[in-house]
Amino acid sequence: MSDDRTILHLDLDSFFVSVERTHDKALIGKPVLIGSDSDRGVVASCSYEARAFGVRSAMPMRTAKQLCPEAIIIRGNSGEYMRCSDEVTEIIREHVPLFEKSSVDEFYADLTGTERFFGAMKLATELRARIAKETGLPNSFGLSINKTVSKVATNTAKPNGQREVERGTEKPFLAPMAIEAIPGVGEKTAHLLRSMGVARIHTLQELPVNLMQRLLGEHGPVLWRKANGIDPSPVVAWHERKSISTERTFERDTIDVVKLRGLLTAMAENLAYQLRKGGKLTSCVAVKVRYADFNTHTRQQRIPYTACDHLLLPAIHELFRALYDRRQRIRLIGIRFSHLVGGGHQMDAFTDTQEAMNLYQAMDKVRRRFGDRMVMRASGMAARSIGRMDNPFDGQAPVLLANRRS
Repeated sequence: MSDDRTILHLDLDSFFVSVERTHDKALIGKPVLIGSDSDRGVVASCSYEARAFGVRSAMPMRTAKQLCPEAIIIRGNSGEYMRCSDEVTEIIREHVPLFEKSSVDEFYADLTGTERFFGAMKLATELRARIAKETGLPNSFGLSINKTVSKVATNTAKPNGQREVERGTEKPFLAPMAIEAIPGVGEKTAHLLRSMGVARIHTLQELPVNLMQRLLGEHGPVLWRKANGIDPSPVVAWHERKSISTERTFERDTIDVVKLRGLLTAMAENLAYQLRKGGKLTSCVAVKVRYADFNTHTRQQRIPYTACDHLLLPAIHELFRALYDRRQRIRLIGIRFSHLVGGGHQMDAFTDTQEAMNLYQAMDKVRRRFGDRMVMRASGMAARSIGRMDNPFDGQAPVLLANRRS
């Protein structure tokens, strides 16, 4: 399969750590962990010095501290990270015609056609240098004919490097690498392939594609194509103001605040699940209330990037308390999550525990299999009597989740 495109992948190296180092030069060259300092916390990000001890992102903090006792632990500042991410985004916007922001610290750009004017490699090199100069943030990039190969190239260039994979050399470039180097190969897939003796990409390249179909279903041929350097997925233009929302209009205006709060909980849980399912995080929540006289009021609040109920719900209920007028009946309530970015893998790493992350994974697994209303907080059950949900229970009994930290 031929591909005439030129795709750039650019990644901000150890982004959270790098931001902290711009404020405190004493952290440079030292092992640094970003995340909750409690033993039940998880590592949001770590410096390359800490990685030398075996520390990795999303690792339990207790394990990280055992591996690297001398590490400096910083709780982190999501607002500052968001500001720096926006600053880099603006620089990229000025430099390239089409780019995609796939997470707070990762970007793709379609540089097809620039070779005829000044050269894609020259443009990418200048962009990387400008980001480093204006923000102080080290970054790396890979350049090739598609997203997959460029992302792998970036990973081989880190830290603070760059690499171009010449057109036509994609397959041999990938061949000697471990199968985990392919984007999308998780722990379970890697374990399955290794149990079959497939440890390197060159072995995967030689497997029949129909065998991959039988082993992994629809994901099998996609993985086989990536292993062979084939990835037709486009760079999707990024739009800054993305959001998801939901609202409910009641058949009868109500002042039942218990049920209203229950409905808000149920709506927020559903939207948070949609975020996680789509690999998205939100940094802005809003609540809308429309009264019986049709007067409508909305309030919003900026929050650290998250996709987790127990961080979103307090903000939502606080906004509702600020809007609620006990003297008037309510006709409609709504919720909106905006300023979305990709990065579900980073959800709550600043404040959450491994236990909580495992709980969300388990709940979402049940939802994917049995429906997104099969797990919910008990307080959200009150919503069923006043507001019909987008995906009703259809007579099935949901699993109740205790109102812990809600």
